[in-house]
Amino acid sequence: MVATGRDVRWLGVRGVRWRRVASQVGRSVAVWAVSTVTMLVLAGILPDFRLRSADGDSATDIAVTAAFGAGAFGLLSAVVWPLLVRLLLLVPALVLGLLVFFLNGALLLLALRLDPGERGTAAPETAVVVAAVMSAVASATGAALAVRDDDAYRRRLYRLSDRRRRSGPPCPAGPGTVFLQLDGVGHDTLLDAVGKGLMPTVARWLGTGDGGRPTHRLTPWRTDWSSQTGASQLGILHGSNHDVPAFRWYEKDTREIVVCNRPTSAAELQRRAAGQAGHGGLLSVDGASRGNLFSGGAEQLALVLSIATRRRSRENRSRAGYFAYFSDPANAVRTALSFVAEAGREIGQSTRAGLRKQRPRVSRGGLYPFIRAFATVVERDVVVAAVMGDMLAGRTAVYADLVAYDEVAHHSGPASRDAQKVLERLDRSLALIENVAEHAPRPYRIVVLSDHGQSPGETFRSRYGLTLGDLVRAGCGLPVPRRAERTRSGAEARTAVRAALRIPVEEGGELHRPARRSEPIVLASGNLGLVSFPDVTHRMSKEEIDARHPALLPTLANHPGIGFLLVRSEEHGGVVLGAYGAEIPLADLDADPGPLAPFGPGAADAVRRTHTFPHAADIMVNSFHDPADGEVLAFEEQIGSHGGLGGAQGKPFLLSPLVLSAPLEDGEELVGAEHVHRVLHRWLRESNGPQVPLETSEERAA
Repeated sequence: MVATGRDVRWLGVRGVRWRRVASQVGRSVAVWAVSTVTMLVLAGILPDFRLRSADGDSATDIAVTAAFGAGAFGLLSAVVWPLLVRLLLLVPALVLGLLVFFLNGALLLLALRLDPGERGTAAPETAVVVAAVMSAVASATGAALAVRDDDAYRRRLYRLSDRRRRSGPPCPAGPGTVFLQLDGVGHDTLLDAVGKGLMPTVARWLGTGDGGRPTHRLTPWRTDWSSQTGASQLGILHGSNHDVPAFRWYEKDTREIVVCNRPTSAAELQRRAAGQAGHGGLLSVDGASRGNLFSGGAEQLALVLSIATRRRSRENRSRAGYFAYFSDPANAVRTALSFVAEAGREIGQSTRAGLRKQRPRVSRGGLYPFIRAFATVVERDVVVAAVMGDMLAGRTAVYADLVAYDEVAHHSGPASRDAQKVLERLDRSLALIENVAEHAPRPYRIVVLSDHGQSPGETFRSRYGLTLGDLVRAGCGLPVPRRAERTRSGAEARTAVRAALRIPVEEGGELHRPARRSEPIVLASGNLGLVSFPDVTHRMSKEEIDARHPALLPTLANHPGIGFLLVRSEEHGGVVLGAYGAEIPLADLDADPGPLAPFGPGAADAVRRTHTFPHAADIMVNSFHDPADGEVLAFEEQIGSHGGLGGAQGKPFLLSPLVLSAPLEDGEELVGAEHVHRVLHRWLRESNGPQVPLETSEERAA
């Protein structure tokens, strides 16, 4: 009997399937065996963990007990653990990370109870340790075996994808695009890290160091005046950041303080931006938004702040990313252990900085070690896993924010060793995502960008002994805290107030106090300050402020820690105020930049644009900036800051594959987040054609 070609193909396919089954069974047996040995070793080391009865058992009985316990624990982890995580999706991620240990320990105790011989016992606290070690060993063993087999590695990656890959529509043939935002990493910071060998993946893409051909181009861009994630990401994802003057500001019409990272505020800002831009967002066609403040119009969402207050449904899966990641107990244990290690690392680093009396320095106690650990471990792991799943599901556009560097640089400094270590880990995440792209069902183009940089410098308070709020109160003739009164800067502020009010300087005398009105609201966004008078329903003019508080504007403008002020003017429309009585109308800034000169090109345009915002504060305050060393003075307690003009904070980057069209024409500058949105939108249309919505008339006109 002669086998036909069809029979041969059928036998070949069946043989491949049997080999895959045999390979999978072999790996499972190997993991089981390693887990059994691990359990035996732990039983010999830990006094409160035993695998034999009180009367003693033979070596065979002990081995069988260990094998049964390891197998039962593995099955429970595979079957019960995902159900537990799904039930706990409403638990905050920080709490879930801590619960991982105890839930895993409970599964181990249950596995021991299932043994018919009832030989295995463990104290609850010991069970937590045993379960954590066994999960980590099983994960490492499985990963090591899978890496040696390309097909197994591919299947392991595919399991990260969600239901859409199994039941959704066919994957489009065109390339997909992954946008990875490295929060707070400035253009020069990236180049410095590449030069120091901290980011080999980025170096390879740029063709530096190893002599290889570059695959990406690096383009700097310039932020708006409000150089922070809220304004930049809203503009990038939704095409408009109009009327976002800062990270936080007071709105007189609603009498509310808007904060970009507050869920209700983020939802409202997203609604306004969509209305202003006239479209759903950059990710409105088959998109996924991961770890962002805003959705970008994506259907697939995880860790997106703007939808955090909505009721969860099938269409609203903001926290589904937690389930996709923590459903694997090995992932959960590894992340939880890394979380604890990172918190301990931060405590050690901050203690060492304190003992060395390092300057500048800010407080890093309280909950900050855990906040840092969440940003650098939990958020990173969950977001990277979600992006991998999106790529394996074949989604068209993915935008993800990795916030680790920004969080650490705020408290340790942008160029600190702590921050550089974070850059190394971020580069490894880029390499992992690049590797996953090779297994995706469609080609992917990886675009890396940042939303802003960070400028170094000590805080306004540490340099002068008083906050911006204290200075404003002094300028208004209001009482200031005694700690501020005793500082040299506080004394100078009192003298300036007396001089403006033409009151003789008398030590111990009382300042002239105006009639009692509501006190000003002073808010800080990095080195950008905002002063608003809530009892006045409109934006006050310079003339009105001078009539009410004659000393306020001179006190602020002449302070050495203040760079310039922006106020509305009844005569000129708007003016920039500086030291020594400098007063430049906005229309004349190009000819005479005055106080804006140290802030470089583009500062005048950024200030003029913010002046048009309906919710610009009565007084917009930008700190001093030293162009020589790039330092600014943050009005918040941060030694790496962003939010205003000055230094590296306003110069982020865009790293794009060469297969995409150049982001700019020759001689053109990439200015503002809305401009970045138009570039990214163009790239999506190049890759995916007509299904990406056309630009609005406003975008085409721009």
